[in-house]
Amino acid sequence: MAMTAELALLVVGAVVAGFVQGLSGFAFSMVAMSFWVWGLEPRVAAVMAVFGSLTGQLVAAFSVRRNLGLQALAPFLVGGAVGIPLGIVVLPTLNPHLFKLVLGMVLVVWCPVMLFSKNLPKVTAGGRFADGVAGAAGGFMGGLGGFSGAVPTLWCTLRGMEKEQQRAIVQNFNLAALAVTMAGYVATGAVTRDMLPLLPIVTLALLVPVLFGARLYVGLSEAAFRKVVLSLLSLSGLAMLGSAVPRLVG
Repeated sequence: MAMTAELALLVVGAVVAGFVQGLSGFAFSMVAMSFWVWGLEPRVAAVMAVFGSLTGQLVAAFSVRRNLGLQALAPFLVGGAVGIPLGIVVLPTLNPHLFKLVLGMVLVVWCPVMLFSKNLPKVTAGGRFADGVAGAAGGFMGGLGGFSGAVPTLWCTLRGMEKEQQRAIVQNFNLAALAVTMAGYVATGAVTRDMLPLLPIVTLALLVPVLFGARLYVGLSEAAFRKVVLSLLSLSGLAMLGSAVPRLVG
């Protein structure tokens, strides 16, 4: 990466996103993209988001271990296997302003819903097929840039799952989806030679914040911090929409 400002943006995004992921257990890509979308090429940002999310999840898997729960997890994995290739295929054709629009809409819609999810009715319909659809949507978004956890997290919340079960499903789904997505990026040539020096930079930038966030998580209110994170992400989404819409209309 030629410009120092872009490199600084990459590091800052990874540091903040790593801390948030360590503390909350999710949202690396969404937090990182709220920084990176302003200065990095979408193809670079997408690869770095998937790689950073996967690295952060691996660290979290060792620091906050959960039971596999394969029976409940299976529909999500099957759906993800369908959605991930579709996201990877769409990625190279993505318009950068459309990328901002889509990401902004995800942030603006998903984050407020999650903020008020406790007041939403519990969804019981659909069974394992609906779980698979949520996995497919998560896989598709994962293929676009590592946002694999957004839809499954919301769906598990709407299902009224207990915290431990939800964490187990989302964490293991993310690990599988991100690993497959990263492999797909490599296989399709999305990971280019110019990106290789950035991978260790992202790893070093997020490693300590992830561990620090995970340590602080023990003594902080998860619900209160989640409200702060989701509120900030909602504002980031509005800013992205404000940037993308005029350019797309123009």
